[in-house]
Amino acid sequence: MKIRFQADENLNQAIVYGVSRREPSVDFQTPQEAGLLGATDQTLLQKCAFENRILVSHDIKTIPGRFAEFITRQTSAGVLLIPQRASVGEAIETLLMIWNSCDASEWENRICYLPH
Repeated sequence: MKIRFQADENLNQAIVYGVSRREPSVDFQTPQEAGLLGATDQTLLQKCAFENRILVSHDIKTIPGRFAEFITRQTSAGVLLIPQRASVGEAIETLLMIWNSCDASEWENRICYLPH
């Protein structure tokens, strides 16, 4: 199955738009499109799991702990964390590489810090 992404509210939207501009067929949902503005981490993780979307976030402080707790109870499509200091271009390239070369099942219950 092809990877589908979900942007966290704190993710630099230039990353979402850059990925979509470079490869329009990537399914990269914004928090606005998903109705997730102001959602808790738990709600965000549940929605991503239900829709089989990999969460893409800058939130390296709270998401890893919430994710570790979440996968003890439920399967997740995975999480990709991008440090705030990472360049937008590098983040776009890395996400496109993952989308082009991986199957969604490879990311199940995984968390990864990008760029890697």
